[in-house]
Amino acid sequence: MKTFSPNPIMETSTFYFYDINSTFPWDEDDNNPCVKNKIASKFLPVLYSMLFVIGLVGNGLVLYIVTQCVRLKSMTDVSFLNLAISDLLLIISLPFLAYYAADQWIFGDAMCKIIMGLYHVGFYGGIFFVTLMSVDRYLAVVHAVYAIRARTVFYGTIASSVVWVISVAVSFPEILYNSVIYDNITTCRPQYSRLQRKSFKIATILKMNILGLLIPLAIMCFCSFMIIKRLLRCHSVKRETIKLVFFIVGAFFIFWMPYNIASFLDALQTFGIFSDCKSNINIDLTLQVTEVIAHIHSCLNPYFYIFVGEKFKRHFIKMIAKVPFLKCSLLKPHLPSTVSSFYSQSTSVAENSVAL
Repeated sequence: MKTFSPNPIMETSTFYFYDINSTFPWDEDDNNPCVKNKIASKFLPVLYSMLFVIGLVGNGLVLYIVTQCVRLKSMTDVSFLNLAISDLLLIISLPFLAYYAADQWIFGDAMCKIIMGLYHVGFYGGIFFVTLMSVDRYLAVVHAVYAIRARTVFYGTIASSVVWVISVAVSFPEILYNSVIYDNITTCRPQYSRLQRKSFKIATILKMNILGLLIPLAIMCFCSFMIIKRLLRCHSVKRETIKLVFFIVGAFFIFWMPYNIASFLDALQTFGIFSDCKSNINIDLTLQVTEVIAHIHSCLNPYFYIFVGEKFKRHFIKMIAKVPFLKCSLLKPHLPSTVSSFYSQSTSVAENSVAL
């Protein structure tokens, strides 16, 4: 008689929680399942709860600054606003996933589709908007004169709309097949036939690696290389500006590469390359840990721009200075005389535009 784990476990390569019978193969020689490590059911709820609080505060702060201080004056402002919204979509799903990791799905079929839908759209949307902002920085510095007319709120809105459509389209297969499954435990996961399961899993992993890492990273590396090449020709170039470019690309690579490597190993497992029980357990745990690391990037995006980007830092300090009990002489030297958009629209200040 096959036994089941009392807690659902997340199979992060397809972003869903599964029971043990759906993630691990049974040993053909006996009826005992590969016993799964239950550490995930203990650390995932805590980590997801922490990321929810950190991400909600940071992205909420971004929404306030962009709408109240910047007031959408350029494509960058629009892109940054949509980046915060996409990150919030993923963050909103974390409390539900935190409870799901500790117990089982209790929120019903409709919420299963909605929460997992928000998760996927926010997941891909965050990556695509970071990429869009890299393209915007490239246009602002390398093609500053010609990009003045293109980097407006109007075209920023069009570009952001296209990104949203792509994010929903990429997430649609998973959203379509998601539903609640009642068994020994209640799970929220896609319902595939036995014949479809392997092909869909491989397609999902390839989609995530290609659209979620390789293409965005290639675009960001190209844009950053061209920006640095252009800035090095300027006599007044600041080291902080180049550091910021490296920081943004480096952060994306560091936070997302481990998860994609773990997903690739999971794909090899699907082909039977890693078929022993110990490898299955290690790969599954690695997927869970690296996915949390990837989520950290979405939650820390606003803090990257607040503490690294000079322009955004000034808006943040200006906002803090308006709070009566936080006013002090230490803030005065850092306060900007005027509130400007994140990027300048002229060639003479193209360098400063990179610093957000």
